[in-house]
Amino acid sequence: MSNAKKVYFVGAGCGAPDLITVRGMRLLQQADVIIYAGSLVNPELLDYAKPECDIYNSAKMTLDEVIDVIVNANQNDKMVVRLHTGEPSIYGAVQEQMHILDEKGISYESCPGVSACFGAAAALNLEYTLPDVSQSLIITRMEGRTSVPEGESIESFAAHGASMAIYLSAGMLEELQERLLKGGYKKDTCAAIVYKASWPEEEKYICTVGTLANTAKAKNITNLAVILVGDVIAKSNYSLSKLYDPDFETGFRKPR
Repeated sequence: MSNAKKVYFVGAGCGAPDLITVRGMRLLQQADVIIYAGSLVNPELLDYAKPECDIYNSAKMTLDEVIDVIVNANQNDKMVVRLHTGEPSIYGAVQEQMHILDEKGISYESCPGVSACFGAAAALNLEYTLPDVSQSLIITRMEGRTSVPEGESIESFAAHGASMAIYLSAGMLEELQERLLKGGYKKDTCAAIVYKASWPEEEKYICTVGTLANTAKAKNITNLAVILVGDVIAKSNYSLSKLYDPDFETGFRKPR
């Protein structure tokens, strides 16, 4: 099946150029036009593009300008890759683009990517879902220029005591710390700050909820970091998985 006249929303991954999926890499190699989020996407990913590919940096463009490029490419039977940072379905601002393409009758597909919270977990060799500690991961953010629904406040999520990955909030850590404590986390609950996960300049710091703001201030981190919170960060007091328990029967193994 030809990729001509199609638009592909591709997740670039969280930083390292080899963390893009194989499918995403192949789409970049085939693209006639690439529109990439230049403020966050690793420019090394553009090395996958063919020499004659037209490349646009959406950090310098408006939504209308992005759509104009896509429409023009579509009319000229060119394949477009819209390259977004991380995993486009998380804070990717892709739906608004897709709605316009729907209105214009332009077909598109999505290709997933590795989001920052998973790059951060890899940096810390961390499992978010340890038995008897936490079986849930909450991905959220603080209010900024984009509002957060009232029912999704930091306090309401903190009340669950689950693992949390908090995006787009590194510049507001004093307020975040206060709201996490107000929601129910204890001051000595483990936390972590992971700056630019998987990039060469990656930094990672283990701290507590009560020392989040001071840790970030001491390390001069104000953006481009994901904040992790939860007892799983301590990597202790968890139960072993039943999946590998010799007394546990599965469809592949009898009890021993």
